[in-house]
Amino acid sequence: MALMLEPARVMAKILVVDDEPDALEVLGFNLKNAGYEVTTADDGDAALKKARQQLPDLILLDLMLPEVDGLEVCKLLRRDPATSGIPIIMVTAKAAEIDRVVGLELGADDYVTKPFSPRELILRIRNLLKRRSETEEEKPQTMQFGDLLIDIPRHLVSVAGQRVDLTATEFKLLIVLAQRRGRVQSREALLRDVWEYDNLIDTRTVDTHMRRLREKLGAGAQYLDTVRGVGYRFMEA
Repeated sequence: MALMLEPARVMAKILVVDDEPDALEVLGFNLKNAGYEVTTADDGDAALKKARQQLPDLILLDLMLPEVDGLEVCKLLRRDPATSGIPIIMVTAKAAEIDRVVGLELGADDYVTKPFSPRELILRIRNLLKRRSETEEEKPQTMQFGDLLIDIPRHLVSVAGQRVDLTATEFKLLIVLAQRRGRVQSREALLRDVWEYDNLIDTRTVDTHMRRLREKLGAGAQYLDTVRGVGYRFMEA
């Protein structure tokens, strides 16, 4: 039976990982019905590959997987800077407390035991995504990194006391990276959050702006790190 819930306001991308075809079908159907974009993987290797390529907003991860089990997948995702910040909900038939503890210690954000209510699971997903969004919104208005100063209200950037003139797009790009410092931002995510493009276009747009931003920042560009094959991140010295 279809799950009737108010559609999600923002179409978050969810990666569902389970080796049972019926479970993938049921979860995918209910999540899409609730307004989410869904991709699936049926083993650990496929889960790792899709997580790194697609950078979903949340991962539903079964423990009992072929190739690479769910605990190992969780551990590898948390070690990878590109995926370390993605919320993970473990979904499994293993109900023992030790399994829940190990999963949470490896970095899972929540733990659901089969059989579970699809309604409850979706509510947990929404709450987790909401908490993540609220945490990201609690950002300072002025940021200082060594000689690099970013003053958001005044639309001012300076390096060693010297003002740097940035375009509106360059300024927004720098703010997004600085506010999410330490976390890799894919080119696709930057196109969505800086340019507000809903459809994927040529990601070289991001590379071009990053090159110009680095040139303008001069010594301040030391904080901008390229993660080959993924995107960019702001790293504090």
